[in-house]
Amino acid sequence: MCAFRLIIALVGALFLYTPGALNAAPGIGGAHPSATSCGSCHLVGADVDPVQAAKLVASQEVLCARCHAHALEFSHPSGFSPRRRLPAAYPLDWKGDLTCSTCHLTHGQEPGLLRGKKRAREFCLDCHDQAFFSTMKDSGTSLVISGHLDIGRGRGTIDIDAHSLHCLGCHAGGHAPGGSVSVSRNGVLRHASGSAPHPIGRSFREASSRGRFHPESQLAQKKIKLSDGKISCISCHEAYKKDHGKLVVSLDRSGLCLSCHAK
Repeated sequence: MCAFRLIIALVGALFLYTPGALNAAPGIGGAHPSATSCGSCHLVGADVDPVQAAKLVASQEVLCARCHAHALEFSHPSGFSPRRRLPAAYPLDWKGDLTCSTCHLTHGQEPGLLRGKKRAREFCLDCHDQAFFSTMKDSGTSLVISGHLDIGRGRGTIDIDAHSLHCLGCHAGGHAPGGSVSVSRNGVLRHASGSAPHPIGRSFREASSRGRFHPESQLAQKKIKLSDGKISCISCHEAYKKDHGKLVVSLDRSGLCLSCHAK
């Protein structure tokens, strides 16, 4: 996923949650979100001011997902209270939660709407220490290139799902230690270990229509995620996690396989 070096914006809190000054009025001068009315997010509608800007119609995660439906699904966690104290440059909301606005300027105009001038690893190291990344299989490379696996870009390059395209950027051709893969012309992904060759980029709905699969509606209960309805690397592996690449379900007694395949 890291070869594309996308810093995808999970833009927006759609409000400035601290009782300071608002960054800018929405829609003025091209500021984000340019086509959204104040009342879409703020309880007081067009009368929003710095004092009551934190009064929203829903949580940031709900509001941001209106436009960035998949960015929250495979991204840095949001909507929780961090155990460590963050630098003042990355403020929490009124509940003490880390939110979209901790990293992003709600009404900014910069690419990615990121706070400050640091990017990639230096941006992450403002809150995390190096030891946090050093224990990961890829030393955190998969996380620091982009905070989000947003599928809004990358389509149309080859005929597999966009999430898998991100993954192949590092894992195809042996660039990722311990995680090299290849994809055949017919879309079958093969691990260097020789285990578990499996199609990716295929419609689960189409496959399940031929029988012997659990209903698509049950996949979420089994921790299986699809990418635009397609089987993907992220269907079997945890992507944006400290234990990068961990299986979503153990292979013990074929548990992972049977999460999709009916006996």
